[in-house]
Amino acid sequence: HENTGLQSQLPLEEQNYGATVTHMRQGPFVSVARKGPAKRVYLIAAVLCYGNLLIFMDWFIVPGILLDIQKYFELSDGDTGLLQTVFILCYMLAAPIFGYLGDRYNRKIILGAGIFFWSGVTLGTSFISELYYRIFFLSRGLVGIGMASYSTIAPTIIADLFEEGKRTTMLSIFYIFIPVGSGLGYILAAGMTDITGDWHWAFRITPCMGGLALVLLILLVPHRTQRRTAVHRALSISGTIRVAAEKPGVHRTAKTTWCQDVVSLAKNWSFVWSSLGLTAMAFVTGALGMWVPLFLYRAQVVQGIVSPCLQESCSSSNSLIFGGITIGTGILGVIAGAEAARRLRKINNKADPLICATSMFISALCLYIALMVAQTNILSTFSLLSSFLHIFIAFGELFLSVNWAVVTDILLYVVTPRRQSTAIALQILVSHLLGDAGSPYLIGTISNAIQAKNAPSFQWSFWSLQYSFILCAFVGVFGGGFFLLTSFYIEEDRKEAEQ
Repeated sequence: HENTGLQSQLPLEEQNYGATVTHMRQGPFVSVARKGPAKRVYLIAAVLCYGNLLIFMDWFIVPGILLDIQKYFELSDGDTGLLQTVFILCYMLAAPIFGYLGDRYNRKIILGAGIFFWSGVTLGTSFISELYYRIFFLSRGLVGIGMASYSTIAPTIIADLFEEGKRTTMLSIFYIFIPVGSGLGYILAAGMTDITGDWHWAFRITPCMGGLALVLLILLVPHRTQRRTAVHRALSISGTIRVAAEKPGVHRTAKTTWCQDVVSLAKNWSFVWSSLGLTAMAFVTGALGMWVPLFLYRAQVVQGIVSPCLQESCSSSNSLIFGGITIGTGILGVIAGAEAARRLRKINNKADPLICATSMFISALCLYIALMVAQTNILSTFSLLSSFLHIFIAFGELFLSVNWAVVTDILLYVVTPRRQSTAIALQILVSHLLGDAGSPYLIGTISNAIQAKNAPSFQWSFWSLQYSFILCAFVGVFGGGFFLLTSFYIEEDRKEAEQ
Protein backbone atom coordinates (compact mmCIF):
# COMPACT_ATOMS: atom_id res chain seq x y z
CA HIS A 1 0.00 0.00 0.00
CA GLU A 2 2.85 2.37 0.86
CA ASN A 3 4.63 1.50 -2.38
CA THR A 4 1.60 2.21 -4.54
CA GLY A 5 1.09 5.50 -2.76
CA LEU A 6 4.62 6.66 -3.36
CA GLN A 7 4.46 5.86 -7.07
CA SER A 8 1.15 7.66 -7.51
CA GLN A 9 2.54 10.82 -5.92
CA LEU A 10 5.22 11.17 -8.60
CA PRO A 11 4.35 13.27 -11.64
CA LEU A 12 3.72 11.08 -14.68
CA GLU A 13 6.58 12.57 -16.66
CA GLU A 14 9.00 11.67 -13.85
CA GLN A 15 8.08 7.99 -13.69
CA ASN A 16 10.45 5.49 -15.28
CA TYR A 17 9.63 3.24 -18.25
CA GLY A 18 7.33 0.86 -16.43
CA ALA A 19 9.37 1.08 -13.21
CA THR A 20 7.62 -0.15 -10.08
CA VAL A 21 8.41 0.37 -6.46
CA THR A 22 9.57 -2.90 -4.92
CA HIS A 23 9.83 -2.15 -1.26
CA MET A 24 10.00 0.62 1.33
CA ARG A 25 13.00 0.78 3.63
CA GLN A 26 13.27 2.47 6.95
CA GLY A 27 15.17 5.78 6.91
CA PRO A 28 15.60 8.61 4.44
CA PHE A 29 15.74 6.50 1.27
CA VAL A 30 13.49 4.16 -0.62
CA SER A 31 14.52 1.93 -3.52
CA VAL A 32 12.80 1.77 -6.87
CA ALA A 33 13.74 -1.08 -9.18
CA ARG A 34 13.97 -0.48 -12.92
CA LYS A 35 11.98 -3.47 -14.08
CA GLY A 36 10.22 -2.33 -17.20
CA PRO A 37 9.43 -4.84 -19.96
CA ALA A 38 12.90 -6.12 -20.87
CA LYS A 39 12.30 -6.58 -24.59
CA ARG A 40 10.78 -3.13 -24.99
CA VAL A 41 13.67 -1.50 -23.12
CA TYR A 42 16.24 -3.12 -25.40
CA LEU A 43 14.20 -2.23 -28.49
CA ILE A 44 14.17 1.41 -27.39
CA ALA A 45 17.94 1.29 -26.89
CA ALA A 46 18.33 -0.29 -30.35
CA VAL A 47 16.33 2.52 -31.97
CA LEU A 48 18.49 5.12 -30.22
CA CYS A 49 21.65 3.35 -31.39
CA TYR A 50 20.31 3.26 -34.96
CA GLY A 51 19.70 7.01 -34.81
CA ASN A 52 23.23 7.56 -33.54
CA LEU A 53 24.55 5.54 -36.48
CA LEU A 54 22.67 7.72 -38.97
CA ILE A 55 23.83 10.97 -37.41
CA PHE A 56 27.48 10.10 -37.77
CA MET A 57 27.03 8.65 -41.23
CA ASP A 58 25.66 12.02 -42.32
CA TRP A 59 28.36 13.82 -40.33
CA PHE A 60 31.20 12.24 -42.31
CA ILE A 61 29.74 12.22 -45.81
CA VAL A 62 31.51 15.51 -46.58
CA PRO A 63 35.02 14.31 -45.53
CA GLY A 64 34.42 11.13 -47.56
CA ILE A 65 34.12 13.11 -50.79
CA LEU A 66 36.18 16.11 -49.75
CA LEU A 67 38.36 16.18 -52.86
CA ASP A 68 35.30 16.18 -55.15
CA ILE A 69 33.57 18.94 -53.15
CA GLN A 70 36.77 21.01 -53.04
CA LYS A 71 37.10 20.82 -56.81
CA TYR A 72 33.37 21.32 -57.48
CA PHE A 73 33.13 24.55 -55.50
CA GLU A 74 36.78 25.56 -56.13
CA LEU A 75 37.62 25.87 -52.43
CA SER A 76 41.02 26.42 -50.82
CA ASP A 77 42.17 24.31 -47.87
CA GLY A 78 41.04 27.03 -45.48
CA ASP A 79 37.57 27.32 -47.02
CA THR A 80 37.25 23.54 -47.12
CA GLY A 81 38.03 23.31 -43.41
CA LEU A 82 35.51 26.07 -42.75
CA LEU A 83 32.78 23.85 -44.21
CA GLN A 84 33.10 21.40 -41.31
CA THR A 85 33.61 24.23 -38.83
CA VAL A 86 30.26 25.82 -39.76
CA PHE A 87 28.55 22.47 -39.29
CA ILE A 88 30.04 21.86 -35.85
CA LEU A 89 29.58 25.45 -34.64
CA CYS A 90 25.85 25.23 -35.29
CA TYR A 91 25.78 21.79 -33.68
CA MET A 92 27.47 22.91 -30.49
CA LEU A 93 25.59 26.22 -30.14
CA ALA A 94 22.28 24.37 -30.39
CA ALA A 95 23.32 21.70 -27.87
CA PRO A 96 22.77 23.79 -24.67
CA ILE A 97 19.33 24.79 -25.87
CA PHE A 98 18.31 21.18 -26.39
CA GLY A 99 19.95 20.23 -23.09
CA TYR A 100 17.75 22.76 -21.32
CA LEU A 101 14.65 21.55 -23.16
CA GLY A 102 15.55 17.89 -22.59
CA ASP A 103 15.71 18.37 -18.82
CA ARG A 104 12.28 20.02 -18.76
CA TYR A 105 10.09 18.91 -21.68
CA ASN A 106 9.09 15.79 -23.60
CA ARG A 107 12.24 14.22 -24.98
CA LYS A 108 10.48 12.03 -27.55
CA ILE A 109 9.04 15.05 -29.35
CA ILE A 110 12.41 16.81 -29.35
CA LEU A 111 14.18 13.74 -30.76
CA GLY A 112 11.57 13.24 -33.47
CA ALA A 113 11.66 16.88 -34.55
CA GLY A 114 15.46 16.77 -34.73
CA ILE A 115 15.49 13.65 -36.94
CA PHE A 116 12.86 15.10 -39.28
CA PHE A 117 14.71 18.42 -39.59
CA TRP A 118 18.22 17.16 -40.35
CA SER A 119 16.93 14.49 -42.74
CA GLY A 120 15.02 17.08 -44.76
CA VAL A 121 17.92 19.52 -44.91
CA THR A 122 20.38 16.78 -45.92
CA LEU A 123 18.12 15.79 -48.79
CA GLY A 124 17.92 19.41 -49.92
CA THR A 125 21.73 19.63 -49.84
CA SER A 126 21.95 17.09 -52.67
CA PHE A 127 20.38 19.53 -55.14
CA ILE A 128 22.76 22.48 -54.65
CA SER A 129 24.77 23.50 -57.73
CA GLU A 130 28.30 24.94 -57.87
CA LEU A 131 26.91 28.49 -58.15
CA TYR A 132 25.47 28.41 -54.63
CA TYR A 133 28.32 27.23 -52.43
CA ARG A 134 27.22 29.59 -49.65
CA ILE A 135 23.89 27.76 -49.47
CA PHE A 136 25.84 24.51 -49.20
CA PHE A 137 27.66 25.94 -46.17
CA LEU A 138 24.35 27.09 -44.67
CA SER A 139 22.68 23.72 -45.19
CA ARG A 140 25.46 21.91 -43.32
CA GLY A 141 25.00 24.31 -40.43
CA LEU A 142 21.28 23.57 -40.30
CA VAL A 143 21.99 19.83 -40.31
CA GLY A 144 24.20 20.38 -37.25
CA ILE A 145 21.31 22.03 -35.40
CA GLY A 146 19.05 19.05 -36.05
CA MET A 147 21.69 16.58 -34.91
CA ALA A 148 22.34 18.47 -31.65
CA SER A 149 18.90 17.53 -30.32
CA TYR A 150 19.67 13.84 -30.72
CA SER A 151 23.22 13.75 -29.36
CA THR A 152 22.22 15.73 -26.28
CA ILE A 153 19.15 13.76 -25.23
CA ALA A 154 19.56 10.16 -26.43
CA PRO A 155 22.36 9.21 -23.95
CA THR A 156 20.29 10.39 -20.99
CA ILE A 157 17.39 8.14 -22.01
CA ILE A 158 19.75 5.15 -22.17
CA ALA A 159 21.11 6.12 -18.75
CA ASP A 160 17.55 6.06 -17.39
CA LEU A 161 16.80 2.65 -18.87
CA PHE A 162 19.61 0.69 -17.24
CA GLU A 163 21.31 0.44 -13.86
CA GLU A 164 25.04 1.09 -13.47
CA GLY A 165 26.50 -2.23 -14.66
CA LYS A 166 24.28 -2.53 -17.72
CA ARG A 167 24.37 1.22 -18.26
CA THR A 168 28.09 1.14 -19.03
CA THR A 169 27.58 -1.74 -21.46
CA MET A 170 24.67 -0.06 -23.24
CA LEU A 171 26.45 3.28 -23.44
CA SER A 172 29.42 1.43 -24.91
CA ILE A 173 27.16 -0.06 -27.57
CA PHE A 174 25.59 3.35 -28.18
CA TYR A 175 29.00 4.98 -28.64
CA ILE A 176 30.29 2.15 -30.81
CA PHE A 177 27.97 3.59 -33.44
CA ILE A 178 29.98 6.81 -33.49
CA PRO A 179 33.00 5.25 -35.22
CA VAL A 180 30.82 2.74 -37.09
CA GLY A 181 28.60 5.52 -38.41
CA SER A 182 31.61 7.69 -39.17
CA GLY A 183 33.29 4.91 -41.14
CA LEU A 184 30.08 4.09 -42.99
CA GLY A 185 29.75 7.78 -43.85
CA TYR A 186 33.08 7.65 -45.69
CA ILE A 187 32.14 4.37 -47.37
CA LEU A 188 28.65 5.57 -48.34
CA ALA A 189 29.99 8.81 -49.78
CA ALA A 190 32.80 7.13 -51.73
CA GLY A 191 30.61 4.23 -52.87
CA MET A 192 27.73 6.34 -54.14
CA THR A 193 30.14 8.68 -55.93
CA ASP A 194 31.87 5.75 -57.64
CA ILE A 195 28.58 4.11 -58.61
CA THR A 196 26.75 7.21 -59.89
CA GLY A 197 29.70 9.41 -60.90
CA ASP A 198 28.01 12.28 -59.02
CA TRP A 199 28.84 13.08 -55.38
CA HIS A 200 25.40 14.66 -54.83
CA TRP A 201 23.88 11.18 -54.55
CA ALA A 202 25.81 10.60 -51.34
CA PHE A 203 23.38 12.97 -49.57
CA ARG A 204 20.23 11.12 -50.67
CA ILE A 205 20.58 7.87 -48.72
CA THR A 206 20.68 8.94 -45.06
CA PRO A 207 17.42 10.97 -45.28
CA CYS A 208 15.54 7.80 -46.27
CA MET A 209 17.14 5.92 -43.37
CA GLY A 210 16.25 8.86 -41.12
CA GLY A 211 12.59 8.44 -42.06
CA LEU A 212 12.72 4.84 -40.81
CA ALA A 213 14.34 6.01 -37.56
CA LEU A 214 11.52 8.52 -37.07
CA VAL A 215 8.85 5.86 -37.54
CA LEU A 216 10.56 3.51 -35.07
CA LEU A 217 10.92 6.34 -32.57
CA ILE A 218 7.21 7.13 -32.77
CA LEU A 219 6.17 3.47 -32.41
CA LEU A 220 8.55 2.30 -29.66
CA VAL A 221 9.62 5.15 -27.41
CA PRO A 222 6.97 6.01 -24.76
CA HIS A 223 5.37 9.42 -25.05
CA ARG A 224 6.21 10.18 -21.43
CA THR A 225 9.88 9.54 -20.71
CA GLN A 226 11.46 9.79 -17.29
CA ARG A 227 13.05 13.10 -16.37
CA ARG A 228 14.65 12.42 -13.03
CA THR A 229 14.77 15.39 -10.73
CA ALA A 230 15.82 15.63 -7.09
CA VAL A 231 13.17 13.04 -6.25
CA HIS A 232 14.68 10.53 -8.72
CA ARG A 233 18.37 10.44 -7.89
CA ALA A 234 20.13 8.15 -10.29
CA LEU A 235 22.39 6.39 -7.86
CA SER A 236 22.38 2.94 -9.41
CA ILE A 237 23.19 0.49 -6.62
CA SER A 238 22.51 -3.22 -7.16
CA GLY A 239 19.97 -2.49 -9.87
CA THR A 240 17.96 0.11 -7.95
CA ILE A 241 17.44 3.85 -7.92
CA ARG A 242 17.64 5.37 -4.50
CA VAL A 243 14.93 7.98 -4.18
CA ALA A 244 15.09 10.68 -1.54
CA ALA A 245 12.07 10.42 0.74
CA GLU A 246 10.31 13.63 1.57
CA LYS A 247 7.73 14.67 4.12
CA PRO A 248 4.11 14.87 3.00
CA GLY A 249 3.13 18.27 1.72
CA VAL A 250 6.65 19.30 0.76
CA HIS A 251 7.14 20.24 -2.89
CA ARG A 252 8.97 17.31 -4.50
CA THR A 253 10.73 18.86 -7.49
CA ALA A 254 13.63 21.17 -6.71
CA LYS A 255 13.52 23.54 -9.65
CA THR A 256 16.72 25.35 -10.54
CA THR A 257 17.55 27.76 -13.31
CA TRP A 258 19.91 26.91 -16.13
CA CYS A 259 22.45 29.41 -14.79
CA GLN A 260 22.39 27.76 -11.37
CA ASP A 261 23.04 24.39 -13.00
CA VAL A 262 25.99 25.81 -14.96
CA VAL A 263 27.53 27.36 -11.84
CA SER A 264 27.18 24.07 -9.99
CA LEU A 265 28.81 22.15 -12.85
CA ALA A 266 31.67 24.67 -13.01
CA LYS A 267 32.52 23.76 -9.41
CA ASN A 268 32.68 20.07 -10.28
CA TRP A 269 36.38 19.62 -11.12
CA SER A 270 35.99 16.08 -12.42
CA PHE A 271 33.45 17.36 -14.92
CA VAL A 272 35.63 20.36 -15.85
CA TRP A 273 38.90 18.48 -16.40
CA SER A 274 37.31 15.50 -18.16
CA SER A 275 35.46 17.93 -20.46
CA LEU A 276 38.77 19.60 -21.34
CA GLY A 277 40.29 16.18 -21.99
CA LEU A 278 37.35 15.39 -24.26
CA THR A 279 37.93 18.75 -25.96
CA ALA A 280 41.50 17.78 -26.84
CA MET A 281 40.23 14.44 -28.06
CA ALA A 282 37.60 16.18 -30.21
CA PHE A 283 40.24 18.53 -31.65
CA VAL A 284 42.35 15.61 -32.85
CA THR A 285 39.37 13.53 -34.01
CA GLY A 286 37.88 16.43 -35.95
CA ALA A 287 41.13 17.21 -37.75
CA LEU A 288 41.79 13.57 -38.61
CA GLY A 289 38.22 12.94 -39.73
CA MET A 290 38.25 15.91 -42.09
CA TRP A 291 41.73 15.76 -43.57
CA VAL A 292 43.18 12.22 -43.44
CA PRO A 293 41.75 10.95 -46.77
CA LEU A 294 43.04 14.08 -48.54
CA PHE A 295 46.37 13.81 -46.68
CA LEU A 296 46.77 10.18 -47.80
CA TYR A 297 45.98 11.19 -51.38
CA ARG A 298 48.60 13.95 -51.37
CA ALA A 299 51.18 11.65 -49.79
CA GLN A 300 50.53 9.04 -52.50
CA VAL A 301 50.84 11.67 -55.24
CA VAL A 302 54.18 12.91 -53.87
CA GLN A 303 55.53 9.36 -53.48
CA GLY A 304 54.36 8.41 -56.97
CA ILE A 305 51.83 5.82 -55.82
CA VAL A 306 48.94 7.52 -57.67
CA SER A 307 48.68 10.16 -60.39
CA PRO A 308 47.18 13.60 -59.67
CA CYS A 309 43.40 13.67 -60.14
CA LEU A 310 42.49 16.00 -62.99
CA GLN A 311 39.06 14.65 -63.99
CA GLU A 312 35.72 15.67 -62.48
CA SER A 313 35.24 12.58 -60.28
CA CYS A 314 38.32 11.42 -58.34
CA SER A 315 39.17 8.02 -56.89
CA SER A 316 37.67 7.46 -53.47
CA SER A 317 39.90 4.56 -52.43
CA ASN A 318 41.44 6.49 -49.53
CA SER A 319 38.00 7.30 -48.14
CA LEU A 320 37.02 3.63 -48.39
CA ILE A 321 40.19 2.53 -46.61
CA PHE A 322 39.92 5.19 -43.92
CA GLY A 323 36.23 4.37 -43.46
CA GLY A 324 37.12 0.73 -42.86
CA ILE A 325 39.87 1.74 -40.42
CA THR A 326 37.45 4.00 -38.56
CA ILE A 327 34.85 1.25 -38.18
CA GLY A 328 37.31 -1.43 -37.09
CA THR A 329 39.31 0.68 -34.66
CA GLY A 330 36.17 2.31 -33.32
CA ILE A 331 34.45 -0.95 -32.42
CA LEU A 332 37.60 -2.47 -30.96
CA GLY A 333 38.51 0.73 -29.09
CA VAL A 334 35.11 1.28 -27.47
CA ILE A 335 34.84 -2.37 -26.41
CA ALA A 336 38.40 -2.40 -25.08
CA GLY A 337 37.86 0.84 -23.18
CA ALA A 338 34.62 -0.34 -21.57
CA GLU A 339 36.10 -3.72 -20.64
CA ALA A 340 39.27 -2.16 -19.24
CA ALA A 341 37.18 0.25 -17.18
CA ARG A 342 34.96 -2.56 -15.88
CA ARG A 343 37.93 -4.62 -14.73
CA LEU A 344 40.19 -1.88 -13.40
CA ARG A 345 37.45 -0.12 -11.40
CA LYS A 346 37.50 -3.12 -9.06
CA ILE A 347 41.09 -2.40 -8.04
CA ASN A 348 41.37 1.36 -8.58
CA ASN A 349 38.65 3.97 -8.09
CA LYS A 350 40.54 6.31 -10.42
CA ALA A 351 40.71 3.78 -13.26
CA ASP A 352 38.46 5.68 -15.71
CA PRO A 353 40.47 8.93 -16.01
CA LEU A 354 43.76 6.99 -15.94
CA ILE A 355 42.60 4.84 -18.87
CA CYS A 356 41.66 7.99 -20.80
CA ALA A 357 45.00 9.67 -20.05
CA THR A 358 47.05 6.64 -21.12
CA SER A 359 45.13 6.20 -24.36
CA MET A 360 45.57 9.88 -25.26
CA PHE A 361 49.34 9.73 -24.77
CA ILE A 362 49.67 6.58 -26.89
CA SER A 363 47.42 8.00 -29.61
CA ALA A 364 49.51 11.19 -29.83
CA LEU A 365 52.69 9.12 -30.22
CA CYS A 366 51.17 6.98 -32.99
CA LEU A 367 49.96 10.02 -34.93
CA TYR A 368 53.37 11.67 -34.69
CA ILE A 369 55.07 8.53 -36.01
CA ALA A 370 52.55 8.37 -38.89
CA LEU A 371 53.41 11.94 -39.90
CA MET A 372 57.11 11.20 -39.83
CA VAL A 373 56.68 7.98 -41.84
CA ALA A 374 54.70 9.85 -44.50
CA GLN A 375 57.72 11.86 -45.66
CA THR A 376 60.43 9.22 -45.40
CA ASN A 377 62.14 7.86 -48.48
CA ILE A 378 63.97 4.98 -46.81
CA LEU A 379 61.16 2.43 -47.17
CA SER A 380 61.85 -0.04 -49.94
CA THR A 381 58.51 0.17 -51.77
CA PHE A 382 55.64 2.61 -52.10
CA SER A 383 53.15 -0.02 -50.95
CA LEU A 384 55.14 -0.53 -47.75
CA LEU A 385 55.03 3.24 -47.13
CA SER A 386 51.25 3.25 -47.59
CA SER A 387 50.90 0.27 -45.24
CA PHE A 388 52.93 1.97 -42.49
CA LEU A 389 50.81 5.10 -42.82
CA HIS A 390 47.58 3.14 -42.47
CA ILE A 391 48.89 1.12 -39.53
CA PHE A 392 49.97 4.07 -37.40
CA ILE A 393 46.87 6.11 -38.26
CA ALA A 394 44.79 3.07 -37.28
CA PHE A 395 46.54 2.80 -33.91
CA GLY A 396 46.08 6.52 -33.34
CA GLU A 397 42.34 6.20 -33.98
CA LEU A 398 42.12 3.02 -31.91
CA PHE A 399 43.40 4.67 -28.73
CA LEU A 400 41.22 7.74 -29.30
CA SER A 401 38.15 5.46 -29.52
CA VAL A 402 38.97 3.87 -26.16
CA ASN A 403 37.70 7.02 -24.44
CA TRP A 404 34.23 7.47 -25.96
CA ALA A 405 32.10 5.48 -23.52
CA VAL A 406 34.43 5.97 -20.55
CA VAL A 407 34.26 9.78 -20.65
CA THR A 408 30.47 9.74 -20.82
CA ASP A 409 30.28 7.29 -17.92
CA ILE A 410 32.49 9.63 -15.88
CA LEU A 411 30.00 12.44 -16.48
CA LEU A 412 27.02 10.29 -15.53
CA TYR A 413 28.40 9.35 -12.11
CA VAL A 414 29.98 12.66 -11.10
CA VAL A 415 26.95 14.81 -12.07
CA THR A 416 23.59 14.66 -10.29
CA PRO A 417 20.80 13.17 -12.46
CA ARG A 418 18.66 16.27 -12.90
CA ARG A 419 21.65 18.11 -14.38
CA GLN A 420 22.82 15.36 -16.73
CA SER A 421 21.23 16.64 -19.94
CA THR A 422 22.57 20.11 -19.17
CA ALA A 423 26.01 18.67 -18.37
CA ILE A 424 26.11 16.69 -21.63
CA ALA A 425 25.01 19.79 -23.53
CA LEU A 426 27.73 21.91 -21.92
CA GLN A 427 30.31 19.23 -22.59
CA ILE A 428 29.25 19.17 -26.23
CA LEU A 429 29.47 22.97 -26.36
CA VAL A 430 32.95 23.20 -24.85
CA SER A 431 34.46 20.18 -26.59
CA HIS A 432 33.25 21.31 -29.99
CA LEU A 433 33.88 25.03 -29.50
CA LEU A 434 37.51 24.50 -28.51
CA GLY A 435 37.89 21.17 -30.29
CA ASP A 436 36.62 19.94 -33.63
CA ALA A 437 34.73 23.12 -34.48
CA GLY A 438 38.00 24.92 -35.05
CA SER A 439 40.52 22.17 -35.80
CA PRO A 440 39.53 21.47 -39.46
CA TYR A 441 39.58 25.19 -40.25
CA LEU A 442 42.79 25.78 -38.28
CA ILE A 443 44.60 22.93 -40.04
CA GLY A 444 43.41 24.23 -43.41
CA THR A 445 44.38 27.81 -42.61
CA ILE A 446 47.90 26.81 -41.51
CA SER A 447 48.20 24.75 -44.69
CA ASN A 448 47.14 27.76 -46.78
CA ALA A 449 49.69 29.99 -45.03
CA ILE A 450 52.51 27.54 -45.69
CA GLN A 451 51.54 27.12 -49.34
CA ALA A 452 51.33 30.90 -49.81
CA LYS A 453 55.01 31.27 -48.84
CA ASN A 454 56.19 28.69 -51.36
CA ALA A 455 55.86 28.02 -55.06
CA PRO A 456 52.74 26.00 -55.94
CA SER A 457 53.58 22.31 -56.25
CA PHE A 458 52.26 18.89 -55.26
CA GLN A 459 55.23 18.58 -52.89
CA TRP A 460 54.34 21.71 -50.92
CA SER A 461 50.65 20.83 -51.06
CA PHE A 462 51.57 17.68 -49.13
CA TRP A 463 54.14 19.26 -46.81
CA SER A 464 51.80 22.08 -45.81
CA LEU A 465 49.15 19.62 -44.63
CA GLN A 466 51.75 17.44 -42.93
CA TYR A 467 53.25 20.32 -40.94
CA SER A 468 49.76 21.44 -39.95
CA PHE A 469 48.92 17.97 -38.63
CA ILE A 470 51.81 18.00 -36.14
CA LEU A 471 49.67 20.31 -34.00
CA CYS A 472 47.29 17.38 -33.36
CA ALA A 473 50.01 15.30 -31.69
CA PHE A 474 50.76 18.09 -29.20
CA VAL A 475 47.07 18.66 -28.45
CA GLY A 476 46.73 14.94 -27.74
CA VAL A 477 49.44 15.20 -25.09
CA PHE A 478 47.58 18.08 -23.43
CA GLY A 479 44.42 15.93 -23.44
CA GLY A 480 46.21 13.20 -21.55
CA GLY A 481 47.29 15.76 -18.96
CA PHE A 482 43.70 16.93 -18.47
CA PHE A 483 42.54 13.38 -17.78
CA LEU A 484 45.35 12.96 -15.25
CA LEU A 485 44.04 16.03 -13.44
CA THR A 486 40.57 14.47 -13.46
CA SER A 487 41.90 11.51 -11.46
CA PHE A 488 42.77 13.83 -8.54
CA TYR A 489 39.12 14.83 -7.99
CA ILE A 490 36.99 11.96 -9.26
CA GLU A 491 36.52 10.07 -5.98
CA GLU A 492 35.33 13.12 -4.07
CA ASP A 493 33.00 14.31 -6.84
CA ARG A 494 31.48 10.87 -7.26
CA LYS A 495 30.66 10.64 -3.56
CA GLU A 496 29.10 14.09 -3.63
CA ALA A 497 26.90 13.18 -6.63
CA GLU A 498 25.77 10.00 -4.90
CA GLN A 499 24.70 11.97 -1.84
